[in-house]
Amino acid sequence: MNVSQAEFQNMKEEIVKDMISRLMEERSLSLQQAFDAVYTSRLFEKLSDPKTGLFFQSSGYVYSYLIEELDRIK
Repeated sequence: MNVSQAEFQNMKEEIVKDMISRLMEERSLSLQQAFDAVYTSRLFEKLSDPKTGLFFQSSGYVYSYLIEELDRIK
């Protein structure tokens, strides 16, 4: 399925917004900490590449990979 650049960007931003919100809620991170965790993750790099198709997945699914990555770093 082909999507426009604007559609891709919107879908990616919705996932990022959800992940940041969940990090704040579930991990008690501040807004800045949550932003940093998401935007500096390897997962964000993959999410930013439309070829991976991650933007088609649910935010919960993508979030689970972010949590795995963050837990490995600790």
